[in-house]
Amino acid sequence: MQKRKLGKSNLEVSALGLGCMGLSHGLGPATDSRQAVSLIRAAVDRGVTFFDTAEVYGPYVNEEVVGEALAPVRDRVVIATKFGFTFGDDNKQQILNSKPEHIRRAVEGSLKRLRTDCIDLLYQHRVDPEVPIEDVAGTVKDLIAEGKVKHFGLSEAGVQTIRRAHAVQPVTALQSEYSLWWREPEKEVLPALEELGIGLVPFSPLGKGFLTGSIKEGATFGSDDFRSKVPRFSPEAIKANQALVDLLGRIARDKGVTSAQIALAWLLAQKPWIVPIPGTTKLHRLEENLGAAAIALTEAELGKIADALHDVTIQGDRYPASLQSRVGR
Repeated sequence: MQKRKLGKSNLEVSALGLGCMGLSHGLGPATDSRQAVSLIRAAVDRGVTFFDTAEVYGPYVNEEVVGEALAPVRDRVVIATKFGFTFGDDNKQQILNSKPEHIRRAVEGSLKRLRTDCIDLLYQHRVDPEVPIEDVAGTVKDLIAEGKVKHFGLSEAGVQTIRRAHAVQPVTALQSEYSLWWREPEKEVLPALEELGIGLVPFSPLGKGFLTGSIKEGATFGSDDFRSKVPRFSPEAIKANQALVDLLGRIARDKGVTSAQIALAWLLAQKPWIVPIPGTTKLHRLEENLGAAAIALTEAELGKIADALHDVTIQGDRYPASLQSRVGR
């Protein structure tokens, strides 16, 4: 597996990481913990060194699984986790909270669940409008000085927030959605990251499964699957957005690879400081995804994709209305 550095930092990771959320949270029933541990260790065996989790995934369960899986190889891997929420009495309600004292409590909990004494990359999961980002960055700066955290990251933050945070404590990485069906970061975010020397970690690089071609017209999702609430996965949107999947399929067939591999290879080709974190619960999908790191798209192929994208209009918002206000702040 090739390695990449996130921005101008010295944080080197595998060119593709593993997003671990779906093993415990958000995309249907949680995977059996033994199977989840086995999958994560299989990723290590195949050269993955970058693993992404968060306290909110579960809540808490995903960090425990990641901690158990990676404890035997802790010195060989980079673990990223996130703070930024408190939870209602039922542990389902997510309430934004990035107050300094809460950040410290969250970090102590994450350290225990991850079975480590230091978090490699600590993200603010969502920007909290009630807490100045300077206070958040300052708290993480103190945690770095105390040796509990190595690198600071933001997730789904807007450009001005990124700049303000970076002025207090250098930001190593921004984690945000970016893929062939969500290219909004290209307008303002990517140029700012390049200017500041910050890496980008795209989540949902396969469009929550849509870009693989496995989600067909008529697909339905259970109530415990986040996609059941996402406008982009409405029956009408799935039908309308099939044009992008068809495009990917044609390009993949010409190259003798899969649609998922083309989608990931396209992301890797955009910038050398981009590290996607596709998630999966299946070993064969893990191997398929990792195969994308060895696929080099030529300038002609990238041009063909760019030309074809001009003819494709993606329909449907990527978040339900209740969550739209939490991104891009």
